[in-house]
Amino acid sequence: MLRTKLNQPEILGALGTMGHGSRILIADGCYPFVTGSPPTARRVYLNLSPGIVRVTDVLQAIAATVPLEEAFVMVPPDGAEQPVFAEFRRLLPSGIELQKLQRFAFYDKSREPDTALVVATGDERNWANLLLTMGYIKH
Repeated sequence: MLRTKLNQPEILGALGTMGHGSRILIADGCYPFVTGSPPTARRVYLNLSPGIVRVTDVLQAIAATVPLEEAFVMVPPDGAEQPVFAEFRRLLPSGIELQKLQRFAFYDKSREPDTALVVATGDERNWANLLLTMGYIKH
C-alpha cells in the first residue's frame, strides 16, 4: 500500500532510480517523445487519447511525490506566455520559476543525459511541455 497519490508503477520505478539533478520530461501529445529525449531515458506512455492524460495531471502527482528544484518550459518564437504556464506555477512548489526556452533549445535540454524519465501525455494544449529537475530532501 502506498501513501502517495502517485501509483503508476513505471513512473514510481523510474523515480526510485533517480536522484538529485535527474530530469523528468512531461510532454504534450505533439512532442517527439523518442527523438526529443535521450535514448537512455525511461519512457512511460500515458497518451491514452487526445486530451487524456494531461501534463498537469502528471505534474500534480509527481510534485506531491518527489522534491523539485527547476522547471523549464517551451515557448513559441515570440516568447509569449502560454495559458498553461499559470497552471504549472500553481502546481509547482513555491519558489520555482519557469525558465523559458525556445523550441529547439528545449529539445536540446531534454536530450541531455540527465533526462531519465519521459512521460508522454495526450495533452492537446499548445506548448504544454515541462522539463523538471529533481531536487533533494532537506533534513
